[in-house]
Amino acid sequence: MRAEDGVSGVDVAGRTGHRRLAVGQVAGDRRRAWPWPRVTLTALAAAACLVPFLLEPYRVFQLTMVLVHGIALLGLNLLVGHGGRVSLGHGAFLAVGAYGSAIMTTSLGVPYPLTLPVCALVTFGAGLALGRPALRLSGPYLAVVTFAVAVVVPLVIKRFGAVTGGSMGLSTPVPVAPSWTGLADDQWLYLLVLAVAVGAFAVARNLVESRAGRALAAGRENPAAAEVLGVRLDSHRTLAFGWSAMYAGVAGTLYAWVVGFVSPDSFTVTLSVVLLAAVVVGGPGSLLGPLLGGAFITFVPAVAQRAGDALPGIVSGVLIVVVVCFAPTGLAGLLRMAAGAVTRRTGRG
Repeated sequence: MRAEDGVSGVDVAGRTGHRRLAVGQVAGDRRRAWPWPRVTLTALAAAACLVPFLLEPYRVFQLTMVLVHGIALLGLNLLVGHGGRVSLGHGAFLAVGAYGSAIMTTSLGVPYPLTLPVCALVTFGAGLALGRPALRLSGPYLAVVTFAVAVVVPLVIKRFGAVTGGSMGLSTPVPVAPSWTGLADDQWLYLLVLAVAVGAFAVARNLVESRAGRALAAGRENPAAAEVLGVRLDSHRTLAFGWSAMYAGVAGTLYAWVVGFVSPDSFTVTLSVVLLAAVVVGGPGSLLGPLLGGAFITFVPAVAQRAGDALPGIVSGVLIVVVVCFAPTGLAGLLRMAAGAVTRRTGRG
């Protein structure tokens, strides 16, 4: 028994030693490997909260518009990047959200925070109503239907000028910072939009990782195989269209808050095309892509405008062609590759 106990003790000690060695190796690998995702998210969150206190009001306004565009692109990315469907009508849902908020605050006296959930529900319902018949189509037919929606909505806005202000547009009050915050109006508005954007990105992440998100991805990769496995693609795609329209409506509401003025000329077909291009530039199917696409929409035309009135369109078009040709996964894909290369080098070091 003692001999057996001795042998057993040696085996246990050996196994324990190997286990400790393995744990030590894993711990060493973890110490050597830089926790990029956690550190990056923490740094981005800290920077996002600090920027309104470090930059001038115009730059704060630009970053606020990046967040607004990012929310709109986040919804479109659910449909295009994850669902594999092309929409050229999301400028119309932005218009519905913006005009809905403006009319409620100016004509009905609704407090501006309440306009956000109301516009979100209205655009979600509109997206479902349009999505069920439209998503039975595919390819150029779906693009044409959504394009028609983007053409019609500005004309309807101009037609009912008694309510919408017609071609002259409609002014709406901009949210003012409460006195107890001690913030300037532009800082308060930025932090307000930032809070909505964080919630929107959290919901989108849960949607993508849910069963419905996986079903959308499966339908995008191989629709026939997904249907054989029992995935109801029509239902999931209709819901994706509703969610994407809701995000556009939320972005439109925030646009009205930030700019304080809405006009049919702000929601033309060109806006829908630019949004679709920004999804491609930022990175389809990536949660970081909408933010990068929002920065593209906001900063590239502003920088190019300084050199000439015709340059914003030219520069934007050239950059889109370059990204499509040399970075098919968009700017988010390039950043992911760069982070992976740095992580591998850090792990070896």
